[in-house]
Amino acid sequence: MIDIHSHILPFMDDGAADVDAALAMAQDAHNDGITTVVATPHHANGVYMNPAPDIEAAVRLLNEKLQEAGNPLQVLPGQEIRIYGDLLDDLEKGQLLTLAGSRYILLEMPSSRVPRNMEEVCHELIIQGYVPVIAHPERNAEVAENPTKLERLTELGALGQLTAQSLAGTFGSKLQKVSLDLCRRGTIQVIASDAHDSSNRPFGLSEAYEVVKKQLGNETFDFFLHNSRRIVANEEIIRVNPVQSGSKLHRLFGFFSRKG
Repeated sequence: MIDIHSHILPFMDDGAADVDAALAMAQDAHNDGITTVVATPHHANGVYMNPAPDIEAAVRLLNEKLQEAGNPLQVLPGQEIRIYGDLLDDLEKGQLLTLAGSRYILLEMPSSRVPRNMEEVCHELIIQGYVPVIAHPERNAEVAENPTKLERLTELGALGQLTAQSLAGTFGSKLQKVSLDLCRRGTIQVIASDAHDSSNRPFGLSEAYEVVKKQLGNETFDFFLHNSRRIVANEEIIRVNPVQSGSKLHRLFGFFSRKG
């Protein structure tokens, strides 16, 4: 498995507190069946500022530590970028990172609302050849209340990234229900851990994928699995998931049966 959203880098944000914590997280990731992790420290969220050069240096150092420890996990650079006024300018200046150097860029909204300029920012990024990936939209109060807010962003060309623990039910049944609903609406294209530590917010990707298999089917499992790989490889992702296609087909047949 590949994880495109994690806070494994030490000393950067509210993730790994030090090198030992980062190495413990890396061991957990390896044990969970994860081969590659994109490190995405918070940036410009009002608390943390982690410009691109600092992250790249930290990634190089952590990979050296992993080699010394005999852990085959590969860590790649990225950022979790809060929507802010200078985002587009800072991207042009080289202060921002995409996911593993790809066209995909991880964006974070405030938990309470969808920013007024969210569509505008996504549209501008897409024009420039980037693909916005919306981090944990299920934890945004406005999206949870009105999923069409996320549908609008994905219609523009953005992607939805669901948190593994939300889907697994670790954050409660209500959030799990919202997560499954967003999947069935076709607004989620990738699952990631958003791991912060080894205890309270671990990786847990395998558990989330088991829920996908049980609730959404093997084809949707493959859909999410392959999209994570495609993002890191900078390939075109699959946008329409099988459970969404099946739902549309079911509605179509229902329409014709009612007409008959």
